[in-house]
Amino acid sequence: MQSFFLSTPIYYVNAKPHLGHAYTTAVADSMIRFQKLMGRDTFFLTGTDEHGDKIVQAAEAHAETPQAYVDMISARFRSLWGELGYEHDDFIRTTEPRHVRTVQRFLQLIYDRGDIYHGEYGGHYCFGCERFYTEKELRDGLCPDHLTAPEFIQEKNYFFRMSKYLGPLREHIEANPDFIRPERYRNEVLGLLREDLGDLCISRPKSRLSWGIELPFDTDYVTYVWFDALLNYISALEWPEGERFQRFWPQAQHLVAKDILKPHAIFWPCMLLSAGVPLYRHLNVHGYWLVQDTKMSKSLGNVVEPLDFAKKYGRGPFRYFLLREMQFGQDANVSEDALRVRFNADLANDLGNLFSRVLSMTHKYFQGKAPAPGPISQTEEDLHVLASECLENFQAHFQRFQFSMALESLWTLVRALNKYVDASQPWTLFKEQRSDELGTVMYTLLEGMRKIAVHLWPVMPEESETMLAQLGERRSAKLWPHLADEVLRWGALEPGTEVAQSSSLFPRLETAKSAQGRDENAAAPKSGKSKSKIADGSSGSGTVASEVAKAVEPTPELMEFADFQRLDLRVGTVLSAEPVKGADKLLHLHVDLAEPEARSIVAGIAEYWKPDDLIGRQVVVVANLKPRKLRGAMSQGMVLAVHSPEGLRLLAPSNQVPPGSKVS
Repeated sequence: MQSFFLSTPIYYVNAKPHLGHAYTTAVADSMIRFQKLMGRDTFFLTGTDEHGDKIVQAAEAHAETPQAYVDMISARFRSLWGELGYEHDDFIRTTEPRHVRTVQRFLQLIYDRGDIYHGEYGGHYCFGCERFYTEKELRDGLCPDHLTAPEFIQEKNYFFRMSKYLGPLREHIEANPDFIRPERYRNEVLGLLREDLGDLCISRPKSRLSWGIELPFDTDYVTYVWFDALLNYISALEWPEGERFQRFWPQAQHLVAKDILKPHAIFWPCMLLSAGVPLYRHLNVHGYWLVQDTKMSKSLGNVVEPLDFAKKYGRGPFRYFLLREMQFGQDANVSEDALRVRFNADLANDLGNLFSRVLSMTHKYFQGKAPAPGPISQTEEDLHVLASECLENFQAHFQRFQFSMALESLWTLVRALNKYVDASQPWTLFKEQRSDELGTVMYTLLEGMRKIAVHLWPVMPEESETMLAQLGERRSAKLWPHLADEVLRWGALEPGTEVAQSSSLFPRLETAKSAQGRDENAAAPKSGKSKSKIADGSSGSGTVASEVAKAVEPTPELMEFADFQRLDLRVGTVLSAEPVKGADKLLHLHVDLAEPEARSIVAGIAEYWKPDDLIGRQVVVVANLKPRKLRGAMSQGMVLAVHSPEGLRLLAPSNQVPPGSKVS
């Protein structure tokens, strides 16, 4: 059985856990569950990082000793993971004796190999980052992260000969394109490796900081917190002789946020190379959760409490929102109304509606038992093929941490089954007593729903198990068929299986927009013609004003197919993006359309997208627009986008396609 090891970063305990921590751990928990369904032997590691200057400062602020303070905050992380339903295999703390032993053994090993030396160094030290900065790294003399002036410190310390391993690391990254993913972060690391990074200071004198792990070869110093923290990934596996290490390290993957890319992509591999430990397989890097395009911060008062959302909307829907809303590797906005919109659109309208109507019809037409299917038509054959494609795409995307794309693939099947209900009209088949056809239709729907529920277990384990129980599945998830088998076969649901009479897992929620519309309607005068009442949403109980307004909007003028054929729609890959001077809303893009030269396109998307977030993305381009100049930049096409309640969304293919592919 193939093994699979996944770690979250160990979370720094200078403050309580927030949404960013919850997202990373939700991703890890979901990936581990997915790998279990793929038949792999898994190990999920998380924990807390408990040494360094900031811990001492936080403890003093709370009138606690460092040990008492880290005990308290670490317990909060462990408790929250339990309340959110995360099931880790190990929770490591860097104050534990097993970790201290590993750090000191590792340090002694590379010291004996000549890769640690004693020297004097003067540098700009940021206590917030707990690291030295060079003049080049500072921004106008300030720390680039905290925007505070660092303190210049001159002191003797121990240094790791990191420069010795930067060349071999660069060669490894170039030879293994998916070592760091998504690709944008690989490119960022290769850019860093072109600079003179030098060696790494790995100690702090006890005269300045005593809260840390002593160096085994000099007890007047403690270990730099990053050198200490990174070693948790192998101390938890009982490096070097432990059975866990032999079993899981060959398939090790790390999961981190982009702000700690450098330590994990450069410091850590160089440390492993020095000690002769094989490198991990993949480093998976995600973006930030933003509130109104601003990074969450305690000082701004915009920190989202994950447990509040999970308690209010359910742990599963909360996890679904996190994995569906963020394109892995990019930043994403979070708001309560965005969660409600996603809940209503995907879970209530699509999935919940499917389960509700199909279970109800099964009871009405077959006394609540899954019928035996009759002969299948071309419609069912096509649906089987579509289902296999959707499930295969889900698995391929999920495997590569492309969760939003994976769930979109699965929802293609959800929507197809809803359309199949409407097209096959079971109520008509029942009325006309076409029993064989009706049995085929209802069995097809129930089996498709079973496949969807199984695939949702990594994301919404409790809701998945409830849906499967509603379909008569009583087995533990450990006994379910492997996901790979679900792609290949149709018919695992036994005819005669009793199903639930109804399903109400995902009741529709009210959004801020619908509440506003209702309040406005309640305050509106009751006089006037009925037509105006409909137009402003004031007639009809519980109807969303925007939806009513859509119903009375004039129908767009119909066009001939030949008119559509005049459009040259092609998929391109964004090569570069930069702001247009003097235009807050415009970005100047260069897009690869498989032409001799990249297309220059000016797009009004700067309010919603940062230039760096666009590089490498695929977009749909109207390629046969007449070129024109906008603010001095030539625009040779148009990038298509969709307005949604969460903001502007770029139109893109569900899977990566070659640049220049025609949309038809």
